[in-house]
Amino acid sequence: MRKFTELTSHAVAVPVDNIDTDQIIPGRFLTTTSSEGLGRHLFADWRYDGDGSSVEGFPLNQDQHRGAEILVGGHNFGCGSSREHAVWSLTDYGFRAVVSTSFADIFHANALRNGLVAVRLAPEAHQALLAQLQSGSTSRVTVDLEAQQLSWEGGSTNFDFDPFSKHCITRGIDELGYLIEQQPLIETFETRHQPRFNTTGEIQ
Repeated sequence: MRKFTELTSHAVAVPVDNIDTDQIIPGRFLTTTSSEGLGRHLFADWRYDGDGSSVEGFPLNQDQHRGAEILVGGHNFGCGSSREHAVWSLTDYGFRAVVSTSFADIFHANALRNGLVAVRLAPEAHQALLAQLQSGSTSRVTVDLEAQQLSWEGGSTNFDFDPFSKHCITRGIDELGYLIEQQPLIETFETRHQPRFNTTGEIQ
């Protein structure tokens, strides 16, 4: 997992409510068990016409949004079927954070396990951020995970974040990495309590 503490990047808004996982990555692309290459199929039915040509008006196809690492979606982002490929396609495309007022529970869990920072904002802050992005003056946004603060030109807000996920993401480790990180404590516990057990594992 890639370490994430603070990120300042251009942000791109796709302000559509109830973006489901089939819109994020259509089902016909779920034939792989790897995230590699899935980014080119992100929002495929919105980014491309039937002949494969780019849809000019879709935000991800516009030059000013190239290289954006922060995606700002509408309410209830990631609803629908529980496909981890939705998160994989976002991260393979290059997004490191997704901002919304709410996320579907399974999408949210998949995001955190894969190091995609899912930021929940209060509706008022979310609307202010969208207004800034849609004004065209600047699209630079900072996500400070350590401070749990999101800021943009003219505004900022704090956000809640799961403590365990924050611990892992800010260190660039997954759940297995967390257990390995605890190995010295585990070994100390075993050494301290081993005399209490006999060879069969029964407490003396």
